[in-house]
Order: sequence, then structure tokens, then C-alpha cells
Amino acid sequence: MARMSSDSASITLQPIGLVRNAEADVARLDWSRVRSQIVLAEGLADALLGLADYSHVIVVGWLHELPEAMRERRQAYPSGDDRYPLQGALALRGARPNPLSVTVCRLLKIEGVTIEVEGLDLVDGTPVLDVKPYIAAYDAVPKASIPRWARG
Repeated sequence: MARMSSDSASITLQPIGLVRNAEADVARLDWSRVRSQIVLAEGLADALLGLADYSHVIVVGWLHELPEAMRERRQAYPSGDDRYPLQGALALRGARPNPLSVTVCRLLKIEGVTIEVEGLDLVDGTPVLDVKPYIAAYDAVPKASIPRWARG
């Protein structure tokens, strides 16, 4: 891995919660109807003030089950299918140097320190690093383009 400048510092992150659901298959393709709970650390209840007013949230997770070899992978075929063009790891949604997951999902309810969502593509026990409100005016780019092969 390329060495960053001497000015860069290491980063230490602490999960703010864990995903709870009945899912164990990281290869699942359709997560749209999966309901999950994000159980936050006890001291974070006050941090949820106002979040229930949003219909969707952005969840940042840490893909803790991703093997080290996958983190070192620099190129792959999308979905492992060589009918698609070879892509660099940072041009794919899967394995990457830092196994971060970013998902927009529907917010169903908040009770205490538990956030219930639908459409979160993380298995049971996944550490959650952050939760943010989804704000379409900031988070959506209606005319964003993607490569022809990805239009499906």
C-alpha cells in the first residue's frame, strides 16, 4: 500500500452501535425488504433528537467479515462476472482497502437507543460507525452518470 505523507495520522474509530437482524449471508442480493435494528450505545439516546423526522437515513458500517485478502484486492470484475469490464477496487461497491459500507435506508421508527430501518445491506453483528439523516437536496445527484455496463 502506498505510504501517505508524514503529516497523515492513523485513524481510530469506535462503533456507535451494532446491526441486529436475522441475516448472515453477506452475498445476499436483494436487501430492500430486510428489516434491521441498529442498537446504539446507551449514551447516545440524546443524539437521536430530531432524527425521527426524516424518512431515510445514511448508515455507515464497518464490514467486519471482509477477509484481509479482499481488502488488498486492487481490481475485480463487478459481481465476479467476467462479462463485465475489469474495474479498480475504488470503482466497485464491494471489497476495498477500508471496508466501509454506506447505505441509504428507510427509517421506520426509533425507540430508546434503537433505530429500526428497512433496506440496510448489513448482516447481524455489523459494527455501525455513523448514522446521518438523508437529505435529498444534498445527498442525491439526479443527473449523475454511470458506465454503460452498470445500467443493467
